[in-house]
Amino acid sequence: MRILFMGTPDFALFTLKALVQAGENIVGVVTQPDKPKGRGYALQPPPVKVYAEEQGLPVYQPETFKDGAFENELKALAPDLIVVVAYGKILPRYVLEFPKYGCVNVHGSLLPAYRGAAPMQRAIIDGCKETGVTTMQMAEGLDTGDMLIVRRVPIKENDNFEDIHDALGAAGAEALLETVNALRAGTLVATKQDDSKATYAAKILKEDCLLDFTKNAQTVHDLARGLSPIPLSFTHTPDGKLLKVIETRIAKTVTNAAPGTVIALDGCVTVACGEGTAIELHRLLPEGKGRMSAADYIRGRRLCVGDLLH
Repeated sequence: MRILFMGTPDFALFTLKALVQAGENIVGVVTQPDKPKGRGYALQPPPVKVYAEEQGLPVYQPETFKDGAFENELKALAPDLIVVVAYGKILPRYVLEFPKYGCVNVHGSLLPAYRGAAPMQRAIIDGCKETGVTTMQMAEGLDTGDMLIVRRVPIKENDNFEDIHDALGAAGAEALLETVNALRAGTLVATKQDDSKATYAAKILKEDCLLDFTKNAQTVHDLARGLSPIPLSFTHTPDGKLLKVIETRIAKTVTNAAPGTVIALDGCVTVACGEGTAIELHRLLPEGKGRMSAADYIRGRRLCVGDLLH
């Protein structure tokens, strides 16, 4: 089976590596154009491009698919199947309908829940106890295609975005290999999504990252871990300095202090939350500094008990 792979970030690497290690016939890799990063704005290749070139796979980085811009390449590559994992662009109909077996996507949720851009983060932020991956036959709608293979993954109390990203990446690679083998054997069964149960996982915006200590500690904890290690949730110290939060734990403390009040500085920063609960901040990124433990931050005498974070 001639497979064309489309993907861009680290999440896509799990599946691409699995296909390579399984000895599948990958005729090409399509990824996003290099983008400027860092202070010097030097062009940086996507992780998928770096790996594909190491493996000697042909790499394509089209700026657009509009008006048949990629049609000649498709005809030359003649894929039987296109595998899409976190590619980052909407594919037009001529791409979706070109391969004999269509386009199969690995999506980081239990569809039809969390369609959209940030399914992993949103599941954690919403306090879900379970998530997973779904392979699906791609259609023109947003993550609306028929479901193929599902893998479930538990979300533990202190799992953060990185933990779930890696667990779902591995699960997605397994599900995709199973999907390809079933396609080849003619045993794949597609299931239509129940659109009435669909939810949408919107892209994470800066305003989503502000910690609201009037919420209970569980809600604050879920937001902080859902955004860690990137882009990170944040609050502000009394002097207005930005304080990003890397790691939290729910405190056993019961408090009647106003939400946002620093109630203890004992190896971690304990902050009052809503409903009499409290949250412990264990790792932090202060404005203008590097990532550090809360203990190191406290030793810098940057906070006092009674201070209000906002």
